[in-house]
Amino acid sequence: MSDHSDLNYGSYLMVDELLQLQRPRSQPEHPDEILFIVVHQASELWFKAILHELEHLIVNLRAAETVPALHTMRRINALVRIVSGQLAALDTLPPQRFAQFRGNLGSSSGGQSTQFRAIEAMSGLRDEHFLAVLREHGTIPDLLQHAIDQPTLQSLFLDLLERKQTTLEQLYLGPGPSPEYLLAEALMEYEQGFQLWRYLHVQLVERIIGPQTGGTGGTLGARYLQATLRQRFFPELWEVRRKFFESSASPA
Repeated sequence: MSDHSDLNYGSYLMVDELLQLQRPRSQPEHPDEILFIVVHQASELWFKAILHELEHLIVNLRAAETVPALHTMRRINALVRIVSGQLAALDTLPPQRFAQFRGNLGSSSGGQSTQFRAIEAMSGLRDEHFLAVLREHGTIPDLLQHAIDQPTLQSLFLDLLERKQTTLEQLYLGPGPSPEYLLAEALMEYEQGFQLWRYLHVQLVERIIGPQTGGTGGTLGARYLQATLRQRFFPELWEVRRKFFESSASPA
């Protein structure tokens, strides 16, 4: 066994190296730029954790292991809540102060986050508009291409149901909750949590730069972000609700 006697908190987590990665571009350094950098860097770390768990979820779904998939979804949903919650820190950034260092961001834009795009792709976004947006940034990175090459979570879940000899309709029209029903609801919670993050992000951008102002890096800003609120990872999980109420409706 390896000798870890010289390992401590700082060296295990590489804290010294980590704390050297916040490098404001403003001269003199703007007091709010560190906050801006830390929130976005922290988001990337949480994105890494979410992608790690999504890989485990795919393994669970492929093996039709419902209970392990439920456990993984519980963790993913907790991580998404953390990512959403930390946006509140940027609510304290007034528009006039952001304007003082915004020019130092250059062409950078949140839409360039490879990990965030990989989460979207792995979760289920594969429409041509989404893929066209990815191609606008040049060659698709390996991490993102790997996510695109995976089956969607919805298709994997439907395959799991088929192996369990049930359907979405039976989950929601049946006599009571099953493990597969709970997994379906956990997937819905994930989509809602992700959409809440999108909504809070839209509100944050509008609060800082306004609803019609272009975003950093020449993007459409809040206008583009608002359009993403209509995207769905699990359209069939949403559709089954309509079927449920149509079948259960009684004459007035």
